[in-house]
Amino acid sequence: MAVVGIGNDLRGDDAAGLLVARALIERQTGNGAQSSMLALDAGAAPENVTGALRRFAPDLVIFVDAAFADDAAPPGTIEWIDRHQTTGLSTAAFAGSTHTLPLHRIAQYLVAELGCEVALIGIRAGNLTFDHTASPSTYQAAQEVAAGLWAALTEARA
Repeated sequence: MAVVGIGNDLRGDDAAGLLVARALIERQTGNGAQSSMLALDAGAAPENVTGALRRFAPDLVIFVDAAFADDAAPPGTIEWIDRHQTTGLSTAAFAGSTHTLPLHRIAQYLVAELGCEVALIGIRAGNLTFDHTASPSTYQAAQEVAAGLWAALTEARA
């Protein structure tokens, strides 16, 4: 499994995916290298990590990014999104609005080239103001996602 955190540290809650990736990297460092998982901080350019993904050859790539919606779900709400459900989705990565290349294109490439599954965990964003840190609700959601992914990984290894 590979987890790719996407976002921009300078835009508040848009850093949600980066917070998850960094928490996982910190857990790996603190517990010794976990060869069954690769965590990557992709910043705002997820296409830049495709080489690392190709070398690791995961069976599953989970992108984590800030998500946006018109419904009343509060910031920090966590959503599992299958890549087939991304048409018209309002997320930073899939819409291509805050990233350099739309994530659905990267997902198509990874499925074709690596034969892996691709999914997205979206964390609802509230504040995307420039030069702000992530809100407490987004930070807490990112820590919950990281803890859940870590627990799933360690359970699978046991």
